Amino acid sequence: MKFELNKLDESSQARAGEITTDHGVIQTPIFMPVGTQATVKAVHFSELKEEVYAQIILGNTYHLYLRPGMEIMEKAGGLHQFSTWDQPILTDSGGFQVFSLSERRKITEEGATFKSHIDGSKHIFTPENVMDIQRVIGADFIMALDECIPYPCDFHYARRSTERTHRWLKRCIERFDTTEPLYGHEQTLMPIVQGSTYKDLRKMSAEFVASCDRPANAIGGVSVGEPTEDMYEITETVCEILPKDKPRYLMGVGTPANLLECIAMGIDMFDCVMPTRNARNGQLFTSEGIINIKNAKWKDDFSPIDINCPASTSHLHSKAYLRHLFISKEYLGYQIASIHNLSFYLWLVQEARKHILEGDFTTWKNQMVKKVTQRL
Repeated sequence: MKFELNKLDESSQARAGEITTDHGVIQTPIFMPVGTQATVKAVHFSELKEEVYAQIILGNTYHLYLRPGMEIMEKAGGLHQFSTWDQPILTDSGGFQVFSLSERRKITEEGATFKSHIDGSKHIFTPENVMDIQRVIGADFIMALDECIPYPCDFHYARRSTERTHRWLKRCIERFDTTEPLYGHEQTLMPIVQGSTYKDLRKMSAEFVASCDRPANAIGGVSVGEPTEDMYEITETVCEILPKDKPRYLMGVGTPANLLECIAMGIDMFDCVMPTRNARNGQLFTSEGIINIKNAKWKDDFSPIDINCPASTSHLHSKAYLRHLFISKEYLGYQIASIHNLSFYLWLVQEARKHILEGDFTTWKNQMVKKVTQRL
């Protein structure tokens, strides 16, 4: 994996770059659609390429480990072959999903023991087998196993948890560095900064992660219910410490405004289920603001969903038509809305990149934050 910085913004920490992987080049800043179970919900891969213009997508280690399972995954030749997605993929470690199974898991020094949400069967994720599992999945970027700290959390628990995550990281690195990829393409291991909302712990964790000298780094535990102001403070603090010549990935974030503000702090990569999950509930993110397409005000609005959005469905179909599909509970409505929201997110980060390159990012960003947060 190679990361090249193309331009640094003069009035913020924003940067435009390019990540080169064996499955293609990723222009940053970038948003990564979430494909939890080898699929981005309601969106075909051809639409991800031709309508959304996705450059990299996510897979979920926890879900793929349970179903279809690693025997099937290895027989298929990895997730790229299994799903037919031939561009870069990132897999998370499954740590967040295990964290969310609060009544079904136990965290020890060895790893995370949990019960499957499918059939109640018992499993364990350790730093070592999570590396092995992600070798079998074959993603271009694989995440170290971490303990996702809940919010709120007392300082002493947060410190113990963060230190455990660091010990797990050492084990992940040792396993990763003593094994080989299975499918002939390079994989990149990304450590994760933890520390809850405590600035001292975040600094300690960022310094430890930076000292591990991996090709890319991630910031975790910033989408677990903490106030937005805390998330921004954490991001700014950590970005001041993580190496400037390596990609920075902010996990699980977030709204369009979150993306813009965090790009200004120096973040390069984002993911979030929000664009697709909210789309299935009728919430659209547009270049002019937020729309609840089920509201009656759109029933006779025959204007395009969003003329600025690159997806053809966004300017081919009207708001009135999309509202009709939702009111009628037609699956096509979920598909169009999902394509639109993802396309908007990808458009937004590419516009951010364009304005970084042109030198007027901060002015543009401040204007866009006002637009994307207003409810229409």
